[in-house]
Amino acid sequence: MRAFAFSIAYWTFSIAYSLMAIGLSLLPGRKPVLWVVQRYTRRMVWAMRALAGIRLEVRGRHLVPDTPVIFAAKHQSWGDGFCLYSQFEDVAFVTGDHLEKFPLMGTLLRKLGAIVVNNCGGHEARRNLSQRSAEADRDGRHILIYPEGHLNAPGTYRRYRSGVWHMYRNFNRPVVPVATNLGLFWQETRYQKTAGTAVLEFLDPIDPGLDKAQFMALLQARIEGRTQELIAEATGGPVEASILVNEGAIPA
Repeated sequence: MRAFAFSIAYWTFSIAYSLMAIGLSLLPGRKPVLWVVQRYTRRMVWAMRALAGIRLEVRGRHLVPDTPVIFAAKHQSWGDGFCLYSQFEDVAFVTGDHLEKFPLMGTLLRKLGAIVVNNCGGHEARRNLSQRSAEADRDGRHILIYPEGHLNAPGTYRRYRSGVWHMYRNFNRPVVPVATNLGLFWQETRYQKTAGTAVLEFLDPIDPGLDKAQFMALLQARIEGRTQELIAEATGGPVEASILVNEGAIPA
C-alpha cells in the first residue's frame, strides 16, 4: 500500500507541477520555473517520508562552502535528484538528452539552465558539457553531476567519467563528493518501496589543484567508500567493496 500511495503521489505531483512549470516558462527569466521545481522537489521528499515511509537524513551540509561548488554524487535512485536539489535554491544539473524526447521538456530544461549532453558521449558531448557548464559557472550556480553517468544498484559502480574532472580544472571550484544509500529504499527497477532512513551525505570538498589521476582516484575512493559504509550502516552488515559493473550491463 505504501508503494501504491507513493506512486499515485509521484505521478500526481509530477504532472501537476510540470503543467505549472510549462505555463510559467512563457514568462521571461528562470525564476518562475525555478520556483516551481524547488517546490516540486521538496514536495517529493515529503511524499517519500509521509507515504513511502522513507525518511531523509542529510549529513555534512556544513561542509558545503558558501561559494559555488560542483557536486559529484552517487546515483542509485530516481529520488537522488529530488533529495539533493531540495537542499539548495539553485542547482544546474547535468542530464542526458533522453529527457528532451518528452514533450516540452526541452523548453523546461533550457529555462532551468540544465546542462544537457548527448547520451552517446564522444567529442560532441564533451564540447556541449564544457559550453553549457561554463554558462552555469558564469551565473555562479552550484553544478550537480553524476560521474558514473548511470543509475546503479546499491553495492555497484561504473567507471567514473572524466567530465567532472574537466569542470574541476576549468572552473577552479571545489568538488563536493556526495554519498547515499537511497537505493536501498527506492530502487528504480522495483515498484516496492522500503521504509527506513535514507542518508544523503556531503563529504569533504576536494580543493582545486590535483592532476587528473589524483583527482579521479580520490573522488571515486571517497564516494564509493562512504556509500558502502552507509549501506552497511542501514543493513547491519559488514562494509564490502563496491562491484564494478561492465559498461552496457544493467544491474539487478
